[in-house]
Amino acid sequence: MAQDDDAIPQRAAPDHPNRHPPAPLAPAGAPATLRDDEHWMRAALDEAHLAVDHDDVPVGAVIVLGGQVLAAAHNEREHLEDPTAHAEVLAIRRAAQALGTWRLLDTTLYVTLEPCAMCAGAIVLGRVPRVVYGTADPKAGAAGSVLDVLAEPRLNHRPAVTGGVLAADCAALLVDFFAARRAR
Repeated sequence: MAQDDDAIPQRAAPDHPNRHPPAPLAPAGAPATLRDDEHWMRAALDEAHLAVDHDDVPVGAVIVLGGQVLAAAHNEREHLEDPTAHAEVLAIRRAAQALGTWRLLDTTLYVTLEPCAMCAGAIVLGRVPRVVYGTADPKAGAAGSVLDVLAEPRLNHRPAVTGGVLAADCAALLVDFFAARRAR
């Protein structure tokens, strides 16, 4: 199958500059474009900003189905006093509840930080077909930085992964958060 000129290559390196021209948001079922991915990553960034209100690490996630946000969440570990309350896990739970099934077929998960091993496991178990993340996590990333759970051939599901979408914006939010925390 031919790939559109503006379609995002899968498993793009996090620091690779994507030179695709802007394109209109793709209709449901069409291949995602860089413009689509940036649009939804901005929604994930908006979610991430909400985490700061309760002193959680600013990570946000949105799950998109058919060109619409199905679920959105941000980190709430501090707020809920729950070590599993990562943005991805919360968004996956909300999406499954909205769909009435644990299989999140035909969805795309957008998250501002590369998923950790726990979140990558939830992505695999939820059968999320595509993951787009903003900035790499060199300490705990499980989509290629430290581990690559999402590409593990022994698992029964391997989503397509695109990294580095709005990476500088996503990284800046985290850098600013931790700088402010250290200054206290």
